[in-house]
Amino acid sequence: MFMRSTGAGILVALVSASTFATSGPFAKSLLETGWTPGAVVFLRIAGAALLLVGPTVRALDGRWYLLAGGWRQILAYGVAAIAVPQLAFFYAVQHLSVGVALLLEYLGLVLVVAWQCLVARRLPRVPTVAGIVLAMVGLTLVLDLFGGVRLDGIGVVWGLIAALGLASYFLLSGHAAEQPLPPLVLAGGGMIVATVGFAFLGVTGLLPMAFASEPAQLIGVSLPWWGAVLELALIAAATPYIAGIIAARVLGAKLASFVGLSEVMFAVLFAWVLLGELPRPVQLLGGLFILAGVVAVRAEQSGDQAGDPSPEGMSPEGMSPEGMSPEGMRPGRVAVSG
Repeated sequence: MFMRSTGAGILVALVSASTFATSGPFAKSLLETGWTPGAVVFLRIAGAALLLVGPTVRALDGRWYLLAGGWRQILAYGVAAIAVPQLAFFYAVQHLSVGVALLLEYLGLVLVVAWQCLVARRLPRVPTVAGIVLAMVGLTLVLDLFGGVRLDGIGVVWGLIAALGLASYFLLSGHAAEQPLPPLVLAGGGMIVATVGFAFLGVTGLLPMAFASEPAQLIGVSLPWWGAVLELALIAAATPYIAGIIAARVLGAKLASFVGLSEVMFAVLFAWVLLGELPRPVQLLGGLFILAGVVAVRAEQSGDQAGDPSPEGMSPEGMSPEGMSPEGMRPGRVAVSG
């Protein structure tokens, strides 16, 4: 029974990682027709928020008083953990390949560890140091600093901002675990906050939002613009969040985290198949170094939590890279992987 449950959990976790990884190619197909990143991320967040209103209300279970005490937390979550990383990631893919942009964003997992070391005022252990070194070597290779390829500096900056946003998600989610506000309510409320915020910025003109009616092009196939938007909201947002919740409940934090790392490879695969983008061999090697660094860091962090089997007690290190606790969900990556 355990093996059967574990196998099913791994399958669901792979569904979560693979569906979330489709966001980059579909978003870029819209950007190339004249959409702005602000327009893409607004419709994606708004669509996902609508799809998750029901689960969010059910998670409240009539405890509306929790919103009165947790509105500041929801506001911070919607801005720092949802809006910033998504917008930054889509700006990054406007200047970089999807694979490189996602690899830059995943440095946020290392930033979480660095921040916690600063807060705890203690030196990191050997596996953590090794993981950070591996990640920095990988970043150097991804950026091809010693090669002849010139990357768009603006795209790199946006990718690093996405990494900061991803780190903010993990840190805010970990703080939420100590609060009475259910993680699903925090995520759903944060999406609503982000949706309202982007709508305000768009109406006032502070965030350029340009929409286009031209079909999106993927592997030479034309797709209606609304079809790409629907994919981003349903397949690349709501589906991986729900699947990630189920996977984390079946597998537990540690195993779900490692399976979730497959999102990067799925993203590179989809970018290659759907857009014809494939990072250079040295950049793929750099991606493997970054993943090795993340695995080293998270293996130590997960080992520290092995004595606490309760999924409700998970900290940011116990979540999957999609940012999901058993009761919560990532913004992404809603990634941004992304």
